[in-house]
Amino acid sequence: MQVDLHCHSTASDGALPPAEVVARAHGRGVEMLALTDHDTLEGLDEAGAAASQLGMQLVNGIELSCTWGGATIHVLGYAFDRDAPALRQAIANLHQGRWLRAEEISRRLALKGMAGALEGARAIQQAQGESGNAPARPHFAEFLVRGGFVKDRADAFRKWLGSGKLGDVKQHWPTLDETLETLRQSNAWISLAHPWQYDFTRSKRRKLVAAFAAAGGHALEVVNGMQPAEQVGGLAILAREFGLLASVGSDFHAPGDWSELGLYRPLPDDLCPLWTRFGCAPSYHAV
Repeated sequence: MQVDLHCHSTASDGALPPAEVVARAHGRGVEMLALTDHDTLEGLDEAGAAASQLGMQLVNGIELSCTWGGATIHVLGYAFDRDAPALRQAIANLHQGRWLRAEEISRRLALKGMAGALEGARAIQQAQGESGNAPARPHFAEFLVRGGFVKDRADAFRKWLGSGKLGDVKQHWPTLDETLETLRQSNAWISLAHPWQYDFTRSKRRKLVAAFAAAGGHALEVVNGMQPAEQVGGLAILAREFGLLASVGSDFHAPGDWSELGLYRPLPDDLCPLWTRFGCAPSYHAV
């Protein structure tokens, strides 16, 4: 079965509405899809209706922001109870935090002579598709491009919005342990998103995976799009060491972006795929 357990729509920072993401995935041969927008369930109803019409299997998904070791970490939840009170409250808190974050990004950019960023980013977001969520860094990046402050979106992240830069605002996220507890209370299967994308040493990455496993996490996203094969190998080693399941996903955001729906490197044959467990109730035994 062709699966993709990591993608985004206009409900967060993707470029396509949820139904278009589903249709594009179907056209590329994906049979099981998880829409994992950042800190929101807003796109799931539209995606579910589209998947039903196309005969695809849509898995409830979300990518939650949290902190560990002084860095922002992303955790993926799957096949959860959408009405779980803990999840609903966490999303409400994150929704507020994202608006505070967007306001702070705008304030910081204004101090550098780039005024009107929040309004500009919000207009770009709404032109892509109505959302009650705060504009995200890709929307701010597009604002900076259109305003002539940078030459392209990559330049916007390199100068202003990337990790450690002026627009990298972290203070509003819960901790890793708190986020895993929220997902446990929602009966979710839990995966650590793109562990190689964090700017960690090999030792710190291993400590993150150890903390994730000890807190009840189930899987590592061993394959994230077309990341280098040596990274896949390194994450496979960690999955084996900590007895974790393995997940895969494109991390699709936009057509022509660095990763396309259903496109990712092969998962090593000896690892157990997370998606084979979605029909079972998750267990939470610490390593």
